[in-house]
Amino acid sequence: MNYLKSLLPWIAFAVVATQFDWRWSGLTGLAISAVLLLLARRDGRKADTLIIEWSGFAFFTLLTALAFSVPASPLKTYTGALTDAWLALTAWGSLAIGKPFTLGIARTSTPEALWDNPLFKRVNVIITLVWAASFTVGGVAGIALLNFAPHATFALIALKVLCFAVPVAFTIRYPRIVRARAREAA
Repeated sequence: MNYLKSLLPWIAFAVVATQFDWRWSGLTGLAISAVLLLLARRDGRKADTLIIEWSGFAFFTLLTALAFSVPASPLKTYTGALTDAWLALTAWGSLAIGKPFTLGIARTSTPEALWDNPLFKRVNVIITLVWAASFTVGGVAGIALLNFAPHATFALIALKVLCFAVPVAFTIRYPRIVRARAREAA
């Protein structure tokens, strides 16, 4: 599943952030983002398949620079929620410019003959909408939790897991449902 590889820097960041200072979690996300981009470009992957990777590289570059230059920044408390907010902006932005981030990723595992199919494009718009909504909920709810109940660790972890698991499950199931409906209609 290419989506999981694309989100690896974000997952690693979240894991490291639970154990270490935000400087090291940001640096971990940045290093993994850089490696993924280098490997992907070496393998010849096109830019439209790397939207999340480039977004992660930009986010972790900014976060790492901030974390090392202002280690006591009040943003330190909100980094987990800010990752969701950044990913939400990335997903919504990709929709706004008519290039849903999931489209390029889906093309890596879909026959080229289907790439221009309106249904293929629509499925990816809907999948990207689900990811965007989930990231938005995660960001807003995460900021609220961190602001009003900063020690509600279980709630924060549950929120992170749900806001990741729901779009993953949807991404797996929805195309199957659409394909089954298309077969029935034919």
